[in-house]
Amino acid sequence: MMASFELRQIFKRFGPVEVIHGIDLDIADGEFVVFVGPSGCGKSTLLRMIAGLEGITAGEILIDGEVVNDVPAVKRGLAMVFQSYALYPHMSVRKNLSFGLETMRAPKHEIKERVAQAAEILQIEELLDRRPGQLSGGQRQRVAIGRAIVREPKIFLFDEPLSNLDAELRMQMRVEINKLHRRLGTTMTFVTHDQVEAMTLADRIVVLRAGVVEQVGTPLDLYNHPANLFVAGFIGSPRMNFLEGAVTGVESGVAEIALKTGGTLRRRIDGRQPSGDVTVGVRPEAIMLTDATEAATTGEVQIAEQLGGETFVYLGLTSGEPLTVEIKGQAQVKLTSTVGLKFDEDALHLFDSDGRSLIDTRAMATAAA
Repeated sequence: MMASFELRQIFKRFGPVEVIHGIDLDIADGEFVVFVGPSGCGKSTLLRMIAGLEGITAGEILIDGEVVNDVPAVKRGLAMVFQSYALYPHMSVRKNLSFGLETMRAPKHEIKERVAQAAEILQIEELLDRRPGQLSGGQRQRVAIGRAIVREPKIFLFDEPLSNLDAELRMQMRVEINKLHRRLGTTMTFVTHDQVEAMTLADRIVVLRAGVVEQVGTPLDLYNHPANLFVAGFIGSPRMNFLEGAVTGVESGVAEIALKTGGTLRRRIDGRQPSGDVTVGVRPEAIMLTDATEAATTGEVQIAEQLGGETFVYLGLTSGEPLTVEIKGQAQVKLTSTVGLKFDEDALHLFDSDGRSLIDTRAMATAAA
């Protein structure tokens, strides 16, 4: 069972404070969409409004084309998985899984079949007679997801379900949730503040800031073609580097940018003709260490993180701006040394004083292909 849903000019106010500002969004049958953004951006509030746990101030929520604003949560055909697991500690895993169906007066044989199927999907058959206090964090999260599965919902809603787990368990559960989506094919909406979770789970990501949608797209769309400074800095780990500069001229479709730290960069452009002050964005993997004669600028090595398969070098520029460089493999870099920096100029992003992208990187990538 699958369902699509739509948000039409959704507003939410708490007293005089407006926290959601006219959001429009379409989510297709079977799609896995992740709401991501910093704490306080409104992502959990938006999810709770979809679930029917929070009222909306204005706008419409549609499930399969029908407005559900006044439909109570239990009748929307949705299932929500919370950050806190919300398991009944005095009940066995089996009872936690079956309790919701029992309150709905489902037939006993159907309850037994659904519990067995959910346990098999999540590989928790051997845990059915235990209580939540006897389980690890990862096992408790599987039970919480299983409780949602047995309801056979049209849409799954996940509210930061992995934030209480350690790093290794989060990675394992991301894999499990991905496999679950592929197996069930059910529409899923997932809230997180962790952009790595968003990048690894989503078919599409909705980036939120202060109750406004900044950009919607596939993970690689947002990574390669951020619409503004906020998205560029939020998506990607380590984050994109930002350098202050000024466009000194444009000739034959190439902009020349003088960096505040010294040196000049050139970037092919397609879109608005940039002029004046700009912010140059460059991913850590698009910068190379080189000798001073080939360098666009130089920086002092402050920290080098050796991770085995890659090395992250953190530098300070003469302008005071920080810069992160990603090097594949195990690079030997001397601390406090001054190194030259060379940029992949085709990978540069330019943003105006309002933070908007000045380059239609998507169109340029299509043209290059």
